[in-house]
Amino acid sequence: MTVVVRSRQDGFAMLESLIAMGVLLVGLLGIIGLQAKSHASHFEAYQRAQAVLLLDDMVNRINTNRYAAACYAFTGVGGDPYLGADGVDHKGNSTCTAVTGTAQSRAIAESEMAEWNLLLQGAAEIDGGISKGAMLDARGCVTFDPVTDLYTVTVVWQGMVRTMAPAVSCATGLYGPDTHRRAVTASFRIAELLS
Repeated sequence: MTVVVRSRQDGFAMLESLIAMGVLLVGLLGIIGLQAKSHASHFEAYQRAQAVLLLDDMVNRINTNRYAAACYAFTGVGGDPYLGADGVDHKGNSTCTAVTGTAQSRAIAESEMAEWNLLLQGAAEIDGGISKGAMLDARGCVTFDPVTDLYTVTVVWQGMVRTMAPAVSCATGLYGPDTHRRAVTASFRIAELLS
């Protein structure tokens, strides 16, 4: 009769393999989560870069057409009306009631507001007939404070994750919780050029 002596290590290699596969699985899930967060951060950065370009564009338009600068300040204290997603419909009609500037400079201001409205809606890049060039639900506001003589241009859009709500009033309450609203803003004075 043959006696078989079993070692205490039978099945230990299989257990080691299962533990190693579990550790590998946890590591892979961590990498997938990191990839998703990286993608969201990249998209947020892209949107912020687009917003800064649109903000700079409007600041330059106002400075270039300084004699009709009052025509650009269409937003009230509460952040309404605004241009962009479901905002004011500017078709380039000269409706500026400001008494500064010439009729031509006021018409240029209205035309530029219509162009900026289209840019906020994504008209700079079109794919398959759909505007895709701007941020998610981009909106823009331009205000003027006669006390401080400051023009303020603000661009807001829909963020991907919650953060602190911006302190500006442009399009407040239109992004679900205001913690999803992102904003970039610039305040400036119009210099008076002497001839």
